Amino acid sequence: MGESIMETNPLNLSFFWHMHQPDYRGSDGVMRMPWVFLHAIKDYYEMPWLLSEYPNLKATFNLSASLIEQLQLYREPLKFDYFLSLWMMPPSQLEESQREWVIKIITAMQFETMVRPIERYAQLYYHTSFSDDELIDLEVVFILAWCGNYLRLHNALVKALLLKGRGFDAEDKRGLLSTLGSFVQEILPFYASLQDKGVVSVSTTPYFHPILPVLLDMQNAKRANAATDLPEGAFPLYEDANEHVTRSIELYQKTFGCAPKGFWPAEGAVDEKSLRIYKNHAIKWIATDEAILYKSLQQETASLRYKPYIFDGVSIAFRDHGLSDLIGFEYRHRSGADASRHFMKELEQIAKTNLNPSVFVIVDGENAWEFYDNNGLDFFTSLYHELSLSSWCKTLTMDEVSLLGNQGTLENLAPGSWIHGTFDTWVGHREKNRAWELIFQTQRDVASATLSDEVREVINYHLLASECSDWFWWYGEDHNTDFAAEFDALFREHLIHIYTLLGQPIPQDLFIPIISKESQKPAWTKPTNTISPKVNGEKSTFFDWVGSGSVDEGKIFGAMDRVRGPIDTLYYGFDHNYLYIACEGNIRDVSDMKVEVLIDESKTTLSIEPYKINNRLEFSLPRSSFGKLKSVHLRFELISEGKTVQSLPGFGPLKIDMSEKFATDWYL
Repeated sequence: MGESIMETNPLNLSFFWHMHQPDYRGSDGVMRMPWVFLHAIKDYYEMPWLLSEYPNLKATFNLSASLIEQLQLYREPLKFDYFLSLWMMPPSQLEESQREWVIKIITAMQFETMVRPIERYAQLYYHTSFSDDELIDLEVVFILAWCGNYLRLHNALVKALLLKGRGFDAEDKRGLLSTLGSFVQEILPFYASLQDKGVVSVSTTPYFHPILPVLLDMQNAKRANAATDLPEGAFPLYEDANEHVTRSIELYQKTFGCAPKGFWPAEGAVDEKSLRIYKNHAIKWIATDEAILYKSLQQETASLRYKPYIFDGVSIAFRDHGLSDLIGFEYRHRSGADASRHFMKELEQIAKTNLNPSVFVIVDGENAWEFYDNNGLDFFTSLYHELSLSSWCKTLTMDEVSLLGNQGTLENLAPGSWIHGTFDTWVGHREKNRAWELIFQTQRDVASATLSDEVREVINYHLLASECSDWFWWYGEDHNTDFAAEFDALFREHLIHIYTLLGQPIPQDLFIPIISKESQKPAWTKPTNTISPKVNGEKSTFFDWVGSGSVDEGKIFGAMDRVRGPIDTLYYGFDHNYLYIACEGNIRDVSDMKVEVLIDESKTTLSIEPYKINNRLEFSLPRSSFGKLKSVHLRFELISEGKTVQSLPGFGPLKIDMSEKFATDWYL
């Protein structure tokens, strides 16, 4: 293809990496969880560094305001990070609850890609108790596992400790925290220097990452999806919405010495009123998802997304959802070279079938890579090498895209977000709505109080913090995390502190957790008994599958989301002769469904034609399919009309231990 594309139909490619963490600070200003620090040593420097190694390439990075502020706090990590303050203490001095918290953080990891590669970490990971010396080893290898490729290649102490492997001491911890604390302070200046060179453009997000359209008008949630239930007592919070944007711009100017040209609206959430706020603050461009474009134009044609559009004087880029999800979710299952080749072929097809297309690939810039081998290094080096050699594909920053000619024009901008074009991730579920109702009630109580300017300023800060989208992300059953209770407590703490500042009795409702036990169910539950269902194309009964394990695809990715595919839940179990699999979801109208079963241990693939019963697939595999293996790692590829429509489970290979012995269970 090569030269012919360059001469007749060049393609503009814009990578947009979104970097964000919620504000983990409690009312005392101390970060309750360490994810800003951990992603800082793994991703925030590494991602622009990888790009900068290829002189011809450009990209855009979005740094949320809450992330920028928390990165700056790591000048004093022991003062502002609760976990690191415990991590630095001798284990013998930790209270039991503190020790449990340290271990909970350390064991909340992707085993295959982050734990297994470090021998000592893999040895200790599944232990249920630790001596003090073992805990020191575990603490150090945990931080080393989070150190990205840049640090492993360039930091002498990180290299030395990885080589040492075990037997760490307090001095090792002190040295490691010192060198990493200094490294974190290099991150923001590195972005600034790359922006000055024109290698990247840096955008930002409203201050506490709120869903601006629902702050401005809760009815937007119903406009985006008429079936969405709204919270009681909602009213417009225009001043708050405007202040989120104003504060972000002020922080950006202090950090980078200039005003931002573009914004990534939190979660790609847009409507016409929020766009007008951006315009009033001289923002030149924003970006969101293709679903918003299709709703705005009232037609869903893929070619429409391959150019920027102007609405009310602001340039808008609409991301290619499919290409973005390939990077965010699918390519971790492939080798770096294979994934790179596939991505380039996808771009070639777009270039062949569209006139001078501009392609927008917008992806979470931090959470996906822990699912990749080597933190994605193999994929990025292969892809960036291919792109740097390409004569027909040119990478542009979003600042440059906003200056392109021949942009489309929108007559209206439909309200919605990057997740299915609705706001249902943040509004509608009883838990999400309960959080909103508490915010609106607190807003009313603040509005009726007489306050000094100083107190009002502090209260206003906590009101804005309570509007962060991340709290609502974890309410309900659509996302899952082991830290849901901690997020819930952080949200309510902001409102509790407001009443303390008001000098008013704290409403008892604020001491009651919003999140339910139902919402905290794990994404993966293992079998509790053997099963022997009849898999013959006839409808199963509930009792046939009692005791099976299950994987809830909707809860897998935690801080990420995607168009997951038709299957919502995978069930599995076994007896002495067979392994049984069932998949449920929206498959009634999906034709020609086949399943490929990939067995990691033997590197073999079995092709299965499952039984389809309404919205359910079922099939069984003789245990002889796995030879003498008692424990296997399996992946399931759903194929329809020759194309893969979903990979299951979403988290990677499913480990099934068919040697497990179950106690006898009785069901009534």
